Amino acid sequence: MLKKLWRKYGINPFDASLKRAHKNGCHRFLICWNRGLGDIPLGLYALTYRIRQYIPHAQITFITRADLCDGFKLLKNVDIIVDPEWKRGVAFDLDKTLFNTGLCRRDFDFILENPDPTRTLMWQLGKLIPKLEWNPEWDSLCNRFGLDSEKKYVGVHSQTETIYAYEKNWPFDYWKEFFENAYLEQGVEVILFGFEQKPIFNCAGINDLRGKTTLFEMLSTIKNHCRYMLVPDSGVLSMTYYLDTPFAIDIVSLWADPRQGVLKQNVASPNPLLRHRPMIAENKDLKTLSVERVFQSLFEVGR
Repeated sequence: MLKKLWRKYGINPFDASLKRAHKNGCHRFLICWNRGLGDIPLGLYALTYRIRQYIPHAQITFITRADLCDGFKLLKNVDIIVDPEWKRGVAFDLDKTLFNTGLCRRDFDFILENPDPTRTLMWQLGKLIPKLEWNPEWDSLCNRFGLDSEKKYVGVHSQTETIYAYEKNWPFDYWKEFFENAYLEQGVEVILFGFEQKPIFNCAGINDLRGKTTLFEMLSTIKNHCRYMLVPDSGVLSMTYYLDTPFAIDIVSLWADPRQGVLKQNVASPNPLLRHRPMIAENKDLKTLSVERVFQSLFEVGR
């Protein structure tokens, strides 16, 4: 309890280090990130925001994995270094990475090798709205998938494809029933997003884009074709929710633990046309969220 109170009300060690950095004339920041996509708006946006509160002219560089590179392009005024050898969950050698890219530690004044936004940026919760900058040139990226502008689509991320201490994914049979009902009762087709084309859904009205899109292609498709979204707590939800551009979309999200993600951030989307209805499971068991309840929540939210 004392540790929690100190973290919330005590001296923030990151703020203290930024004060020293400002006093010492530091302005070249290097931040390493080898975790999740959703952490970019939920943690790293606030990290860059805080740095520039103390040092407005800071030069901020991120080192990251290849699959996260596009996500960092949605942050303003940051540089990105990609190490193709990095893999999520695998320890990295920063000196080796810098050597391979022709850099060294002396090129930076301040290095965050293992940042922990959860502990150092609690001040942002309920206050700071993350904003991911959208480039209108990306709107045309969805054209290559041949989607019909006259049809209604629901964007779906059926599997978070990550391992947690609890189950974050809705059961396969629930998804299948939902897809069938959406197509037969609402005339809505499904667009699947993700990395792997698993599990396989043999249903009518399925457009499987898993493993076929870049981040910008996925967001372009959501922005320009998806009238609805149904997703668990995942990076797809976070990246869509904090996209700083107006487009109409109704989102229902499924939560085993509401103390995470956009619910923990507890701020409105910067998109004024986005409507969000979270559904929270009982006892962290997503099986308690029936297909009927989810179906009604999604298709009634727009009425």
